[in-house]
Amino acid sequence: MRRRTSGLNFNRRKKKINIGLLKEIITWAVEICVAMLAAVVVVLFFGFQISVVGPSMSPTLENGEKILVNRFVYKLFSPKQNDVIVFLPNGNGRSHYYIKRVIAVPGDKVQVKDGVIYVNGEAFEENEETEEAIENALLAEDEIVIGEDEYFVMGDNRSNSEDSRYASIGNVKKEYIVGKAWCIVYPWSRFGLLK
Repeated sequence: MRRRTSGLNFNRRKKKINIGLLKEIITWAVEICVAMLAAVVVVLFFGFQISVVGPSMSPTLENGEKILVNRFVYKLFSPKQNDVIVFLPNGNGRSHYYIKRVIAVPGDKVQVKDGVIYVNGEAFEENEETEEAIENALLAEDEIVIGEDEYFVMGDNRSNSEDSRYASIGNVKKEYIVGKAWCIVYPWSRFGLLK
């Protein structure tokens, strides 16, 4: 008599499910989902990514680099001198984001004389990389008193920056500041926190 090799066979053993392995897979899946949800919440509520447009912040930031912006910090604190901020010029939502360094805060007096920025009568302490003479003082040729909730900002590439020296930008109101430039995320060779 020949034995059948195909078809239904009721004598086969049922495969056992490894409960321990299944629990571990489910735990990993839940942890990954929670981490992804947390990342989305952090990005949506605390920050976002933008691209640098133009050379005005060179060498700190270069054209085309991508940065993360912390939009939560200025809900708790005010911008400080030397912070790199992101804002919309005059609140224009159709404009690209501007990225500049805070030179003076409310109540300060600013003037550009002989290629040097003076804040409250003292030369502004520049980063070593941005020590270049300022060719155009423009609005800052005469002393400017920074109003309440306003900030005087400039690009680190002083000779190639449209900033508070220009009438089209002027002093930046706090309500137009979107957040603080926090970290370079692209290219990977430049990855790191901003100073």
